[in-house]
Amino acid sequence: MPRGPLSTLEPIGWVSCPQRYRYEAPRQGVLLPETEAVIQLRDGCDFESALDGLEGFERIWVIFEFHLNESWQPRVQPPREGEPRRGVFATRSPHRPNRIGLSCVRLLSIDGLQLTVAGHDLLDRTPVWDLKPYVPYADAFAEAGSGWLDEVISTRFDIDFTPDATTDAAWILEHGGLDCVNFARVQLMSDPTDAERKRITSTGPDTYSIAYRTWRLDYTVDGAGKLVTVVGIRSGYDAEALDSDEDRHGDKPVHRAYPERHDPSKLADPGPSS
Repeated sequence: MPRGPLSTLEPIGWVSCPQRYRYEAPRQGVLLPETEAVIQLRDGCDFESALDGLEGFERIWVIFEFHLNESWQPRVQPPREGEPRRGVFATRSPHRPNRIGLSCVRLLSIDGLQLTVAGHDLLDRTPVWDLKPYVPYADAFAEAGSGWLDEVISTRFDIDFTPDATTDAAWILEHGGLDCVNFARVQLMSDPTDAERKRITSTGPDTYSIAYRTWRLDYTVDGAGKLVTVVGIRSGYDAEALDSDEDRHGDKPVHRAYPERHDPSKLADPGPSS
């Protein structure tokens, strides 16, 4: 007789990384190979012994939970402009019946119960269910067909920041805890003009703005050169909203302290979106 389904699962650990929101993580970890995270395993379970021998592997599989998802969808929209909806089992969508995720990451180091990994698509506080070594002879099939993906032309854009935008991004990261550079790479490396799936507004010929919580990144798109250039970052609050005591995002003090050249009274954007 087959055994019944597992009734309970306990995480063996959790992820710690700067990426807290779904739109901050790439759809596949290999798209941002240098992004690091720490997997902290639970104490008191002799996981130190369970890790013995893993340090010799360059890559590992991480089995985890899409902990921010509350429901699943039988058909989903692939993250590619113009593609029709596909069955969820034919995609890597996080909206799955059992919220189980699988990611192959680079293993950088093991220190006690802490594993530092890179090239991930995980979020902070992600529960981890299991770890397994990546074994090329068994896990890699270079000639395998990729179904409908074989017909999709995926074009990646390079992301650049002007000196002013670089300064803006550094200020916001230091004072507001949001990484605008990572966000731009995640959201704009593909389909940087897709306003149907992203919070993008066209502001002129080849110029656009994308919302990152209560901030707005202004950028240009060079379609021929496959280059996105972020030219500035501004507040998503107009002057009236910024003067209001209501602060449901808890970040108006940061916006008020933003350098004066980003005067909110001159902003065209009417206000923040949730």
